[in-house]
Amino acid sequence: MNKTLWSFFFQIGLGLIDIFLAFIAFIILVSILSSAIKVVREYERGVIFRLGRLVGAKGPGLFFIIPIVDKFIKIDLRVVAFDIPKQRVITKDNVSVDVDAAVYYRVFDPAKAVVQVEDYFRATNLLAQTTLRDVLGQVELDELLTKREELSKKIGEILDTYTDPWGIKVVAVAIKDVSMPETMLRAIAKQAEAEREKRSRIIVAEGEYIAAEKIAAAAKRYMESPLALRLRELQTLTEIAREKNLVVVTTTTEATDIGKLAAMVKALQEKETK
Repeated sequence: MNKTLWSFFFQIGLGLIDIFLAFIAFIILVSILSSAIKVVREYERGVIFRLGRLVGAKGPGLFFIIPIVDKFIKIDLRVVAFDIPKQRVITKDNVSVDVDAAVYYRVFDPAKAVVQVEDYFRATNLLAQTTLRDVLGQVELDELLTKREELSKKIGEILDTYTDPWGIKVVAVAIKDVSMPETMLRAIAKQAEAEREKRSRIIVAEGEYIAAEKIAAAAKRYMESPLALRLRELQTLTEIAREKNLVVVTTTTEATDIGKLAAMVKALQEKETK
């Protein structure tokens, strides 16, 4: 009886062990299959190494790898933007400025981005900092302030040349801000004020020059036509006569003519009064 009971429990134990082992085997199988099946999105690629050797980049979608044998690295192909930390730059004319910029890049060759450089993000960032200082250090302050777009394009072209072997495409570089010392800002403000004063004086001088030319032309015209000069005198006297507290004194030789003109002016004044 005891042997039969022990045999029964022994068989149950063996059955439980078989079930447990089967369960463990199932879990291991599922784990292996899950590690073998890989899915990457449309904007991603999977770079695969088999026993240390590069197999290539796969994706997007579903693909399989050999567990343990293959190593899988996921690379994002979208455009990435990062800020270049504010850099202290000394321009060609020995002015110290702080420059803030941004870089936009993307990975166009995932295999090169993994194989050719250890950390392509960090390498691109450091290269952008040094390139920014080198390029802006070769220009003067006025050029830095007025030609930001051209300088940004130049920096981008240099970066793209260096990062191309890494499988990196630099899309754009943008200089966001240029900070200067307070003393330099005051000097620039004075320069701008002096420039505005210069333009103002030039405009006034040009106006006076044009007016002088017109007056000289009018004088020449009056010399050619004495009648026009007399009419101008009449007009002047008419304007003077409107001020009742003024007295007009003329020379004796022109008394007769001026008297006639004065009479005409008075008549005109009386007409205007009525």
